[in-house]
Amino acid sequence: MATIIDKMYEDHKLLHNVLLEHKEVSLASDSDNKLKKVLLVSAASYFEYEVANAVLGFANSSSNENPALLSLIKAKVIERQYHTYFQWEGQNANKFFSLFGERFLAECKASVKAQRDLDESIRAFLEIGSTRNQMMHENFSTFPMDKTAEEVYALYQRAEGFLDFVKERLASLVGVKPGTGSAQE
Repeated sequence: MATIIDKMYEDHKLLHNVLLEHKEVSLASDSDNKLKKVLLVSAASYFEYEVANAVLGFANSSSNENPALLSLIKAKVIERQYHTYFQWEGQNANKFFSLFGERFLAECKASVKAQRDLDESIRAFLEIGSTRNQMMHENFSTFPMDKTAEEVYALYQRAEGFLDFVKERLASLVGVKPGTGSAQE
């Protein structure tokens, strides 16, 4: 399923091609330089939203939709806490996995070890988050990015595998199909 990030990138490709067709090489280059930063920040924001929703969905299902518990979880576990879920400069998602207990951590580590693509997905996810943090805390407008918009988009596509894994694993903890809120049969 296409996301808003996919749409942004496709729109950019169209603009980039039009600019090149009209021999506006400088404008095409400038457009790419701006897009790669916006694309990276947008991807990081998208992942934050989706991971937070997966955690909230897990809490919702686990608590039998208890409004008091959900309110507490939103206020103390989700809102303004996302940045603490991961060790952004790290090479793995073990800090995040450990938030759900030792058993979950061990199972996820085994999955990562068995699935090379998942490990690459995690590294791409962490690179997006880490670069986003650097960009926001240094100076967005002058932050040097060595990746092209195409490379940022490819990084986003690789990172999507980690998001899918998180949603599936959290849903499996409570016997819910990812994204449905209903019990698995």
